[in-house]
Amino acid sequence: MTPAPIQQWHAYLETLDAGALKALLAEDVVFESPVVHTPQAGRPITMKYLLGAAAVLNNPSFHYENEWFSERSAVLEFVTEIDGIKINGVDIIHWNDAGQITRFKVMVRPLKAINLLHQQMGAMLASMAG
Repeated sequence: MTPAPIQQWHAYLETLDAGALKALLAEDVVFESPVVHTPQAGRPITMKYLLGAAAVLNNPSFHYENEWFSERSAVLEFVTEIDGIKINGVDIIHWNDAGQITRFKVMVRPLKAINLLHQQMGAMLASMAG
């Protein structure tokens, strides 16, 4: 059975409702990106990264292929394609007793996909700042 926080994550990806994402994230959530060297701490910066990532990655080819669950964490393997480059990655998600996400780590392969995401996420985050 899919844990409630992961059900809520999937629901967020279908609606892209920023309010639902905010409610799902703990105030002290930590985000780890494949293109940023240090973990990003706090709900505001994590929301910025996750909203940007959804805008870049969540196209018609995006889907989760596999999911693994433990008591308070999950690994979700995703596949998508951008500009002819197939991207494969995993979201590693941890949550607290309240069902809020406390840690969100993204890992991506291959290298050309990381480079593409670095470029597109940079542009997306810059446009969100202005």
